Amino acid sequence: MGGIRVLVAGASIAGPALAHWLRRRGAEVTVVERAPGLRPGGQAVDARGVAKEVIRRMGLDAAVRAARTDTAGAYTVDADGTVVETFRADDHDGDGYIAEIEILRGDLSQVLHDDTRDGVEYLFCDRITELAQDADGVDVTFAGGGTRRFDLVIGADGLHSGLRAMVFGPRERFVRHLGLVLAFYTVPNEFGLDRWLIDHQDQESGRSAGLRPVRDATRAIAMLSFPAADFDVDHSDVEAQKRLLRERMAGLGWQTRRILDHLDDAPDFYLDQVAQVVMDRWSSGRVGLLGDAAFCSSPMSGQGTGLALVGAYLLAGELAAAGWDPEPAFAAYEERMRPFVEANQEIGRMHVSSLQAHGPDAEPDMDALMELVDRAINGIELPDYAGVPDAGVRAWAAAGS
Repeated sequence: MGGIRVLVAGASIAGPALAHWLRRRGAEVTVVERAPGLRPGGQAVDARGVAKEVIRRMGLDAAVRAARTDTAGAYTVDADGTVVETFRADDHDGDGYIAEIEILRGDLSQVLHDDTRDGVEYLFCDRITELAQDADGVDVTFAGGGTRRFDLVIGADGLHSGLRAMVFGPRERFVRHLGLVLAFYTVPNEFGLDRWLIDHQDQESGRSAGLRPVRDATRAIAMLSFPAADFDVDHSDVEAQKRLLRERMAGLGWQTRRILDHLDDAPDFYLDQVAQVVMDRWSSGRVGLLGDAAFCSSPMSGQGTGLALVGAYLLAGELAAAGWDPEPAFAAYEERMRPFVEANQEIGRMHVSSLQAHGPDAEPDMDALMELVDRAINGIELPDYAGVPDAGVRAWAAAGS
């Protein structure tokens, strides 16, 4: 089938990564994003193991590496700033706690957008308001006006996916709060940060405060977390979120007070629950889900970006291999991805539990943990999809030579 038309909701990482592969497989791709443009900054995200191979196959290895944070490693410190543990970016062949490929979410989004914008239609400041599918296609109504028909629609619009709610049901059915809240925002680098992340964790309260370097040495990213059994702050009420953060972080030592002093001036404040998305299936008819919208593993897994990149490669490959027939394609995509997703979600849950557990009984079985980590990083096969159209195969071969 030629001229297959695919609508992708979400222009952060999963959406543009899928657009890259769909375009290479011969589809006409439209990406709709409710924000007025790409969202800059954000937390640092990582690519480990098999996700690095996906980046290489995309022909984007050089561009991604050029945009890295260039973090050398991480120090865990006590309330007085004394280093108690050290992690290096070259630990475990670059796939350790601080990954060899670490990049700000906004910078990776920019790399993916730059790669796809000439061959993909991007609709910013717009969103899907209605969707009706039949055996042959999907009619989509946009907030900006008008209705268009697509052969397939893919939701890659994050943890709070509007498309998922529209097609699969309310978020409460799928989003599992893990009992932790995270906040990120940019602060001036008045802390002497120099390529090393610094993190302070208070085991008694389960809270943490940290600072992460970025390429611009005049800035840093603050990272704060606190336990919360429930989370019901309005996502649109940023001032309420800031008040909550101040209340919950009060009294934490180290540099926490100085970090909070910059809260009102932050240009990119973000706060949300640490949560996972658990679904029985990631498709319904001609509508599918990808990335956090389908299988968020939480930031505590360190693998959300890897899941998005690998999922995008597999979803586009399976669709093209099935002749764009959604039923067998979605089934094959899910069969390949689900064990990989489950391993990464288990890592996320274990990380949160480790912050809340104390004493010798809380020590993990290291052999079992390392086996799980390997499955979470490398435990999935990337088919070559021989015989499937690939408009970028020459660029991929050149990048690998």
